[in-house]
Amino acid sequence: MLRIPCPHCGIRDEVEFHWHGDAHVVRPGPEVSDAEWSDYLFNENNAKGLHYERWCHTFGCGQWFNVARDTVTHEIHAVYGMGESPPDLDQ
Repeated sequence: MLRIPCPHCGIRDEVEFHWHGDAHVVRPGPEVSDAEWSDYLFNENNAKGLHYERWCHTFGCGQWFNVARDTVTHEIHAVYGMGESPPDLDQ
């Protein structure tokens, strides 16, 4: 089980949170093709290694935040607020 450091409540068990996909994904504008829109809706990065994700502390404070996590080791490298730039992490 992951132990996630909520920026508002401190370290909590993973069962209190919900993962909501990739962080920093930019929604395409109305001029995109059907193929580009389909790619945005249905395809995710599924990266191996360092990955930036959106999480919500659903069964806690209800706040959203971003997590920089290694998808192989599950090590959490950073937690930062929504709207903030991803931290510069050396691999």
